[in-house]
Amino acid sequence: VPQHVWRINLDTPEEAHQNLSFGAADRWWEQTDLTKLILASNKLQCLSEDVKLLPALTVLDVHDNQLTSLPSALGQLENLQKLDVSHNKLSAVPEELMQLSRLKSLLLQHNELSRLPDGFGQLVHLEELDVSNNRLTDIPTSFALLVNLVRLNLACNQLRNLPADICAMKSLRQLDCTKNYLETVPSKLATMESLEQLYLRKNKLRSLPEFPSCKLLKELHAGENQIEVLNAEDLKHLSSLSVLELRDNKIKAVPDEIALLQKLERLDLANNDISRLPYTLGNLPQLKFLALEGNPLRTIRRDLLQKGTQELLKYLRSKIQDEGSGPNQEPPVTAMTLPSESRINMHAITTLKLLEYSEKQAAAIPDEMFDAVRSSAVTTVNFSKNQLTEVPPRIAELKDSLCDVSLGFNKISSVSSELCVLQKLTHLDIRNNFLTSLPEEMEALRRLQVINLSFNRFKVFPSVLYRILALETILLSNNQVGAVDPLQLRKMEKLGTLDLQNNDLLQVPPELGNCESLRTLLLEGNPFRTPRAAILAKGTAAVLEYLRSRIPA
Repeated sequence: VPQHVWRINLDTPEEAHQNLSFGAADRWWEQTDLTKLILASNKLQCLSEDVKLLPALTVLDVHDNQLTSLPSALGQLENLQKLDVSHNKLSAVPEELMQLSRLKSLLLQHNELSRLPDGFGQLVHLEELDVSNNRLTDIPTSFALLVNLVRLNLACNQLRNLPADICAMKSLRQLDCTKNYLETVPSKLATMESLEQLYLRKNKLRSLPEFPSCKLLKELHAGENQIEVLNAEDLKHLSSLSVLELRDNKIKAVPDEIALLQKLERLDLANNDISRLPYTLGNLPQLKFLALEGNPLRTIRRDLLQKGTQELLKYLRSKIQDEGSGPNQEPPVTAMTLPSESRINMHAITTLKLLEYSEKQAAAIPDEMFDAVRSSAVTTVNFSKNQLTEVPPRIAELKDSLCDVSLGFNKISSVSSELCVLQKLTHLDIRNNFLTSLPEEMEALRRLQVINLSFNRFKVFPSVLYRILALETILLSNNQVGAVDPLQLRKMEKLGTLDLQNNDLLQVPPELGNCESLRTLLLEGNPFRTPRAAILAKGTAAVLEYLRSRIPA
């Protein structure tokens, strides 16, 4: 690390030594002390003790380096709230680290730690701790003092047991113990009343713990263990459970009490020794996913298993009714009256020209949605807030009329060619997905005016956007974009709004000031030093004027 980084609070910037007339916004002597230092993904083998010259640091990120040790001076950074030293080669954590009383997030995953300091409990404000993928064989008992801890990741270590004191973590919501050597779980775990997600996969458990106090537990993942028996007692308290994952165990029977889990949405029992199922499973009102393959089921034909969850539940419900004997008996209450999953709003399609299937948590859009369109000229599609991993291929069928597409809040990692044939498209919203790039074929969307790509994973500004000259609004906030090309942007004469907030821009090119069509330019939350916050606060016109003044003559 260059020495001037450690001395950044002490030394005056170089421009102070040149005879320049300073504008008000550039007065270096009013500069505040450094609060965030990000040195991630370099080749650092050590950190200097001079880190103590940066006492105002709240965030220090050195993940993905080659550090074998940490300086004891870290213990003097009393304002530090987040420390990320993951993906290094650390074999020990210095005791001095335990003095960081304001630390809220400590990330130590993917190192070579075989033990943690006994004084860990002193980090009383810690809310997030990740020590996964190390070589830990035990956990310090002082962990019990971490009463503010919300997330604890112990996955991929060599733990043979968990200390019973762990139950004192009253705020813990997520506990991940995946891939260890646990044979039992302390019974006191059942008193952790804030616990919402518990991961116990890939251990050596022979039974599940009881959870009398875990009223908030929503997800229990215990696949790939050696569980043989599923007790009714283990299940009946889990009234909030929505995910129960028990695949690849040795379970022989499922108790009828499973029908008490009224909020269950996903049940994975694949690859066990189950020969029969309680028909009451069919009554679970929220169940959307049921995996049973790899079991020696005698009562259910294999072809039925392949028809999917809804058909299977329908079959189970029909068997409940078969069992109800005698003509005078009340028919059992079943979930037969559940609304169809894809209730199609024909009024919206024909009158509003809207095809909507949002907030369904669906992995795919049912064919009947597209079938219902027939000859209607649908102009708007809303498939937001689902679990889609790709652009629905049949969207291409709507290419003659579709203007507005919303695919936000899904899990889409790439834009397929089907989207690029929608030549009438004017508005495209794909925010909150997993996109890292856009295909060059999108250049065909010549009418596109507004695109929302915020909260994705772009590291570079998608170059195809420079060639869609109809664009008026580009929203790219909360990505990891490192640079923009001002000369290309200047050719986009209709571009009025460019949102690049919360990216990784290390500098703002002065030539951006020549993009005179811009009415709104948002740059807050980037790591560049100029323009300073005071200038950004004055608005777009002032920022553009400042940038123009910095263009070399």
